[in-house]
Amino acid sequence: MALDPETFNQLLETVDRYVKERLVPHEKEVSEKNQIPPELVLEMKELGLFGISIPEKFGGMGLTNEEEVRLIMTFSQTSPAFRILWGGNVGIGSQGIVLDGTDAQKQHYLPKLASGEYISSFALTETEAGSDAASVKTIAEREDGSYVLNGRKRFITNAQNADIITVMARTGDDISAFIVEKGVPGLSFGKPEKKMGLEGTHICDVVFEDYRVPAENLIGVQ
Repeated sequence: MALDPETFNQLLETVDRYVKERLVPHEKEVSEKNQIPPELVLEMKELGLFGISIPEKFGGMGLTNEEEVRLIMTFSQTSPAFRILWGGNVGIGSQGIVLDGTDAQKQHYLPKLASGEYISSFALTETEAGSDAASVKTIAEREDGSYVLNGRKRFITNAQNADIITVMARTGDDISAFIVEKGVPGLSFGKPEKKMGLEGTHICDVVFEDYRVPAENLIGVQ
């Protein structure tokens, strides 16, 4: 639902001022330490940036596509690491749930993503699969009330920082999406990648070894 023009312009002015006064002065620190200061993360949560595309009934702003693009353009006048931190929550890390999640999935995960309580990530890419999603080799096999995941994802942004990861895996002849939570046996991470630029953004492999995800965490038709 679109904001009225005056309210939206006030939002843009607030974001523009925040970027110039708080984020730009920390660019060097983020680059040198490869880490965003925790106080800035908290401030971005308080500004509501983690929920700009999530519907209002789940605690987000529910911006239109145009409003979202304009806000991100305003915010992006600084190191991309700051936007990438919350970009998954408003993009591919949440939109599968927004568009095709069950009512239970939406009620449980979206408010946490909108507030920034949860950080999300998205795991599609593999050594031989990326844009060609049909080449995914990570397997999810149904076993009683769970799916057992085995495979390795490559170059996954925010993976080690994420509370949930949307994982694309092969279920027979189909490719399905699962909400995977951290802290469950069978989930591990590769060594963080060294990058040319994008300091402050963390990228690594995600490894599944007999990881059990509840069947109700399958996104889409159950």
